[in-house]
Amino acid sequence: MRILVLNPNTSTGITDRLMAAARAAAAPGTELKALTATRGFPYISTRAEAQVGGAVALEMLAEHHQHFDAAIIAAFGDPGLAGARELFDIPVIGMAEASMLTACMLGRRFAIVTFARALGPWYQECVESHGLLGRLAGIRMLGGAFQSVSDVQEEKEDLLVELAQRAIDEDEADVVILAGAPLAGLAERVKHRIAVPVVDQMAAAIKQAEGLVSLNCRKATAGTYRRPDAKPTTGLAQALGGRFERKDEG
Repeated sequence: MRILVLNPNTSTGITDRLMAAARAAAAPGTELKALTATRGFPYISTRAEAQVGGAVALEMLAEHHQHFDAAIIAAFGDPGLAGARELFDIPVIGMAEASMLTACMLGRRFAIVTFARALGPWYQECVESHGLLGRLAGIRMLGGAFQSVSDVQEEKEDLLVELAQRAIDEDEADVVILAGAPLAGLAERVKHRIAVPVVDQMAAAIKQAEGLVSLNCRKATAGTYRRPDAKPTTGLAQALGGRFERKDEG
């Protein structure tokens, strides 16, 4: 099984974090390949940035999807996920959706704990778009600056653990998700310090991807996620434009 891990952020340090967590979770025989966005932002934290990151994710998928059994969009707000599921035949997993659905199997309500206040509105809308607001205990965000986004999990580890405990005590969270690509792998390191199950977003995405590939479900030819009819494009990256124009069929 081959899984493509797409980092729509431009930080290779974040990609390294994602892949370390992915390799730790992957089953024997699962082959992983990472791609890092070549344009955009070091890390995505707003709605506008997510729109750009989603377009870049679609471009990367268009160029590489045919060599993989599944793909993961490895940014917590799942930029480009719905469009990717329309356009491509392989299962596409969003890191946020995978971790939230996993959390729902572990408790009644989950809390999202993250490293920057700017992420809150985007994450809130991500939860809503996946129909999971009723399972959300709350979103807890750290304030203040950090030195390096790639190393923020070490810099802010104690504060994130404290924030997680507040979500348990004050918001009655049954499960905690440490959210945001720069926090990939942190759950494994701190889970013994937090009183409820802690979901690692990247590990959840890997296991969901492996499961969907094993289920061997066919691509929809009807419904809202069927592949769109061919449409001419102007100025898109060649592979993405060809996907919209359905040139792979002719």
